[in-house]
Amino acid sequence: MHAADIAPGLKLTTAGNLSRSVVAEMCDAFSWPEFDKSKAFRLHKVINEPDFLPLFLIRHLLEAGKLVQRRKDRLRTTRAGRLALESPGRDVLQAHLFSIAFWGIDLSFFSRGLLEGWPQCDIGIVLWSLSVSANQWESRERLTRLCTIPVNGVIESQWDAGSSAMEGTVLRPLMFFGLLEHRADDIPGERFVKRHFYRKTPLFDRFLAFDVGLASDGMARH
Repeated sequence: MHAADIAPGLKLTTAGNLSRSVVAEMCDAFSWPEFDKSKAFRLHKVINEPDFLPLFLIRHLLEAGKLVQRRKDRLRTTRAGRLALESPGRDVLQAHLFSIAFWGIDLSFFSRGLLEGWPQCDIGIVLWSLSVSANQWESRERLTRLCTIPVNGVIESQWDAGSSAMEGTVLRPLMFFGLLEHRADDIPGERFVKRHFYRKTPLFDRFLAFDVGLASDGMARH
């Protein structure tokens, strides 16, 4: 946002993506959970914006939140964006972007479009369930069973599409916001596949609060 606020703004390509020079600059400037630049781009001769998912996500969050906007061939901060760079606007920026991420945009690109937005469509229930289920290290598979409402696509899938969708659209984005931490354990006999575990960070319960009411008598309960 600071870079977009400096005239003339961030250069865009004709397709509307940030230019390669901007992407290269942001790759060096970004600090991101579990992001290793040397491993991420070892097969890339050039790096386009969609190749660098942290930047791709942040840019779309800022646009969805009307904090930046396109002006001809540049990306510039809006008035709201400039206010967000200073207190008190900066003090609520993370909460604002969190709300946009889970209720304002589709995060399924992190799970390759599995299950058409599930379980993000039930994000309120999922977050509350995680608040009481992820106090200790739990596998992504167990958290999926404990915290989501199954749909036919999950139940009928011949492989564990549900856990992949849960990890891509909920668990990893929560890790990006600092609300979950992640651990990957080796599996004996497997060279590339690992078991993935998540648990809440102290920020989770400071950041989120829930007002949960029970359904009245006569209504279905789950």
